[in-house]
Amino acid sequence: QVRLVESGGGLVQPGGSLTLSCAASGINFSFYAMGWYRQAPGKQRELVATITGSSNINYADSVKGRFTISTDNAEATVYLQMNSLKPEDTAVYYCNSESPISRVQYWGQGTQVTVSS
Repeated sequence: QVRLVESGGGLVQPGGSLTLSCAASGINFSFYAMGWYRQAPGKQRELVATITGSSNINYADSVKGRFTISTDNAEATVYLQMNSLKPEDTAVYYCNSESPISRVQYWGQGTQVTVSS
């Protein structure tokens, strides 16, 4: 059974930082593509960042230079370090994994990030 469990969301002031974590189980973590997506109220879910292996990394233009995605294979965990947060970053953030063979995707339950003064 595949499980993705996010943590680390919360309320932060503009310009602040948060780090999200996603602990994975039930997958061969080091071979899967891992990613973070977000969905703001009334908007479609959008890609934030993805990582495959340790060097194939992709960011949405809106977060480049502010967010950093990374993985710890020993802990089967993917992180999203978010700096210089803006109110428009407010959303539910979802962890995602994708099999490199079947392309089947799995999702976490989401964690709320609210950027507000």
